[in-house]
Amino acid sequence: MTELEKGPTGRRRGRGARERILSASQQLFREQGINRTGMDQLCAAAEVSKRTAYQHFTGKDELVAEYLRRFDPSVLSGVFDRTDLTPRERLLAAFDMPPTTPLCPYIAAAVELHDPQHPASQYARDYKKAVAARLADTAREAGAADPEQLGEQLALLIDGAAARTRVLDADAFPTAAAIATVLIDNAIPAVPATAGDDRQREEVPS
Repeated sequence: MTELEKGPTGRRRGRGARERILSASQQLFREQGINRTGMDQLCAAAEVSKRTAYQHFTGKDELVAEYLRRFDPSVLSGVFDRTDLTPRERLLAAFDMPPTTPLCPYIAAAVELHDPQHPASQYARDYKKAVAARLADTAREAGAADPEQLGEQLALLIDGAAARTRVLDADAFPTAAAIATVLIDNAIPAVPATAGDDRQREEVPS
C-alpha cells in the first residue's frame, strides 16, 4: 500500500476519497464558512491525506467551486421541471422554501470571497444568471409580456428573501411570494372569456 492510499490513520483512503472530501466541504463550509475552513481540517474530516486531496483538487479554490456545483447542478429542476404545475404555478413554487433553509450558498460564497475573479465567484454569478433565465423562460411560457424583466424581478425577490430570512432569523419567503403574485398578475395578461364561456355563465341558474 502506498502513502497515497493512506489516510491519517493509515487505512486505505484512495477509493471514494473525492466524494468524502466534497461531503466534508459541504458540511464545514456551511457550518463555519469557507475562509475559516482550512485544508488540514477538511482532510481530517474526510479521512484523507493532504497529498490525496491535492490529487483530486489542485487547491482550495477548485474545491470551493466544485462544492458550489454540487448544490444544484440542474438549476432548481425540482421546480422548473415539474409537469404537474402550470407555468404560473412553477413561478410561485420557486418561493416555496422552508423557513429552515440556510443562506443561499452562492450568495454566501460570493460575500465571503470578496474576489469576482475567484472560480467560485464566477460560478455563483453564472448560477444566478441561470436562475433568472429559467424564471424568464417559465414566464414566457405563462404568457408574460416581458419575460426577461419578470425573471429578473423574481430572481431579485428570491435572493432578497433568502438574505432576510438568514439575517432576521424569520421566514421572509411568504412575503416575497405575495409580492411575486402581484408581479406575475401584472405581467401576465388575463385570458379573455370566450363567447361560449359567457353563454355558459348566463345559463347557470342563480
